[in-house]
Amino acid sequence: MSESDLRARIKEMLVKNLMLQTTPDQIGDDLPLFGPNGLGLDSIDALELVVSMEKTFGVGVPNSEVAGTALRTVNTIHDYILEKRAAGG
Repeated sequence: MSESDLRARIKEMLVKNLMLQTTPDQIGDDLPLFGPNGLGLDSIDALELVVSMEKTFGVGVPNSEVAGTALRTVNTIHDYILEKRAAGG
């Protein structure tokens, strides 16, 4: 899977599983996912996102500290997934 395909799948997962009122094409790779200047996700969305990542990509997020850095943008999720896959889980 190419890097752009992985980013597209991440965006599709966000829209589908978090029931966002946007399309995958409207989500920028560096758009903040949380907070008022981005998608505006909250802590409930974060939990849903972690579950979705495990189901979709087989990659878990062990704690909130890791989530705080890994789940900032599509790019940080992308890098986290690649890092976990390279490390074998």
